[in-house]
Amino acid sequence: MKHSNLQNRIRPGWNALITLLLLAGAMLIILPLLLVVIISFSSADSIAYVGYSFFPSEFTTVAYSSLFKTGRQVLNSYLVTIAHTAIGTLVSMPVMAMYAFVLAQPNFPAKKFYTFFLFFTMLFSGGLVPTYMVNTNLLHLYDSFWIFIFPSMVSAFNVIILRTFIKTTIPDSLFEAAKIDGASDFVVFTRIVLPLFKAGLATVALFSVVARWNDWFTGMLYIENPKLVPLQTMLTSIQQNLDFIKRNAELANTQEGQDLLKSLPSDSARMAIVVISTAPILLAYPFFQRYFVRGLTIGSVKG
Repeated sequence: MKHSNLQNRIRPGWNALITLLLLAGAMLIILPLLLVVIISFSSADSIAYVGYSFFPSEFTTVAYSSLFKTGRQVLNSYLVTIAHTAIGTLVSMPVMAMYAFVLAQPNFPAKKFYTFFLFFTMLFSGGLVPTYMVNTNLLHLYDSFWIFIFPSMVSAFNVIILRTFIKTTIPDSLFEAAKIDGASDFVVFTRIVLPLFKAGLATVALFSVVARWNDWFTGMLYIENPKLVPLQTMLTSIQQNLDFIKRNAELANTQEGQDLLKSLPSDSARMAIVVISTAPILLAYPFFQRYFVRGLTIGSVKG
């Protein structure tokens, strides 16, 4: 009733203004995505004459057909990105959930130490050079698929979100009652926490999926094998090559520069790659939306 009364107190003029602002914000998000899709279906002649336009002179599916026919690298990169996103999320979620469950226990004696240890990593890190040395010389993960999995298995921010979700939604008395009945910590976690934990897990899983899907720096730093290059790293490399040629006009006029330009995808093909790489994430949002909205309201004041 409080929410409905507050809504009724908003004047129609302000209500219309808020609606227009939200609509403008939505259009600022939708229009660039729509332009990318239109360019991916535009012909090379249309882009040359009209440029990037919502109304190209000619529509074509050549960019998509060429990617599926000759884009073996695109397919390999796509599979690598799907694999490391799915496997990384499935492996990291149980680890972070159990870590958060331990930190949420009121009687855990080392709770303050492990909480500080976790929080400290959010403020300070060893830096790029020590991280690179550990991953390559100590863990021997250079040019390995597992470089996408193990170093990013635990996110301090996500663990804190999960711990907060447990403490704000599951009362301590429920844990104490289970302990009195003789349940072990693992039984409490699997039979009590996890069933009440779906919203938090889904929210953090969405964060993990988006972060892993958009990760390009790991592949740029550690991967040389073309079969292990993620899709985002491949797109970044293409863009860097194009920017390098544009900044060096003399190179563009040489045979080497011309050969490099020919090897790079056209504008429509690059936009097609962007569409293909973005579509899975856009399709994943509706499935997570219910849990995502609920997870964002963790700890909020209820009226």
